[in-house]
Parts: sequence; structure tokens; C-alpha cells
Amino acid sequence: MQKILKITVAAALAVLCTVPGMSQDKTIKRKVAIGRFSNETQYGKGLFYDKDNDPMRKQAMDILSTKLASSGKFILLERDDLDILVSEAGTEMNKIGADYIILGSITEFGRKNEGQEKVFSSIKTQTVEAGVSVRLVESATGLIIYSDEAKGYAETTSKQTLGLGGSAGYDATLSDKAISMALNTLVENIINKCMDKPWRSYILSIDDGTYVISGGATQGLAAGDNFIVYKKGKMVTNPQTGIKIELPGTKVGLVSVQQCIGDTPETEISFCSYTGGEINADNLADYYISDK
Repeated sequence: MQKILKITVAAALAVLCTVPGMSQDKTIKRKVAIGRFSNETQYGKGLFYDKDNDPMRKQAMDILSTKLASSGKFILLERDDLDILVSEAGTEMNKIGADYIILGSITEFGRKNEGQEKVFSSIKTQTVEAGVSVRLVESATGLIIYSDEAKGYAETTSKQTLGLGGSAGYDATLSDKAISMALNTLVENIINKCMDKPWRSYILSIDDGTYVISGGATQGLAAGDNFIVYKKGKMVTNPQTGIKIELPGTKVGLVSVQQCIGDTPETEISFCSYTGGEINADNLADYYISDK
């Protein structure tokens, strides 16, 4: 009898902690922007090197973008001026329009050829090693919530016997494979960090009882979804680090999505109804929306 009672109480607590109208299997996609991704190595840098058109830098960004997009958990924001915005925004990175910003660099890159010559045969091996470093920045706070570095390796081998067999010419795909291998673990950690933290949105306006929030169908919002409205917590400064920290917010009510409109992830909005305590329409920046 006691065992049955415990299960019932646990189930009741789970229901109370669940946002009404939100499926626990539903994923709200996070908006991610890949900012500065630099090539810190000396590989391929000649007299007329242009860092803005570095092929290895673009290669790493393309691979990272593909891996994040294939997870189905992100909306990637492409901004030609993102590097400039990141440098100008400072700690106010939420103005960029992304939930998270990824900053990265290629820290190591090397290619070597090795061979073994025998009487009747020869073996040639090409090996590429790449090191990649990434930092994940939370736009709402400007804090780095994840930073790590990983290495990847790729090689190809050819063998000839009595002049027959494949020849080991320059293999350009090895750099792709090495960078991709280095990014594999980092991308998995980025996904886990982003999805573990609550999704956030903001109240844009209040008009005749209709609450307009940022975000829409592309992120996974739909009519009938309910989200918690919080009033932001007090900002305090850690005397040891000098970093400002936002204390946990206070729950004030719920918004229920009525309609989603917008053409792009950057311009999507949702019209909502609201139930709960009074919200100061003159200070909407003091509030935020969350799925947890």
C-alpha cells in the first residue's frame, strides 16, 4: 500500500512541475550563430594570405554548420556582419538575435607523408592532424558556458607491388576528415549544453490584451503551447571575479500561443494570451519567457 502511495505522489509532483500544454517530447529549437572562426595555424599562409578568405577557416565553419543543422535541434543564423556585431556587442550579445554564439579556431594542423620501400613493393601513407577549439557563449548573459578543444586524425594508404596498385597523390579530403573528426565530440557537447538550458523568449509588446513574443513555427512553437513568464532576478556582482550574475527569476504567469507569423527565424513572432500577475508594460525588458 505504501509503495502505491509513493508512486502516486511522485506522479502528482511530475504533473505540477510540467508546463500545461507542452509535450515533454517537444523540442524548441535554439537559435545559434557561428561567429568568429579563425585559423591560428601557419598552414597555407603565404605572402598574399587573406584571413577573411581562408579556405580552412571556411571549411571548419561549413562542417560545424552541417553537423549542427543535421541534429535538428538548431536554427542557424547566417549574418555576413556577425564578426563585427560580436566585437561591438560585448556583453550585450542578446542584441544579435541568437540564443547562443559559437566562437572557434583551428589551433593545430599538420600533414605528413610516410613511405616504406621494399624490393618488390612500396607503401605510402598520408596523415593529417587537426586541432579545433570552440567556445559557446550564452547571448542572454554574455558568459562562456562551454569551452573545449579536440583533435582529429585522418589518413590514407596506397600500396604498389611490382609497379601495380594505387598511387598516393595529394588527398585534399583528408583535411575535411580530420577537422570533422575533431568537431564530432565538441558538437555533441555543444548540443547537450544548449538543450539542457531552458529555452528563452521575450515579450515584444502588449496590445489590447494580446501579448507578442519572439519566436515562431520554425523554432517549433505552435498554437496551444504554454510557456512560463518570469520577472528577471536581481543583478549582482561577484566581488571575486567582477562578473555580473542574474539571480533566478520569479514566476508571474503563463502565456498561451494563439498564432505564429513571420517569414524568417529572425522575424518570427507569436501572438499569445496571458494569465497571471500584473506585468509592467513600460518595462517589458524586465521579463522573459521560458519552457521550464
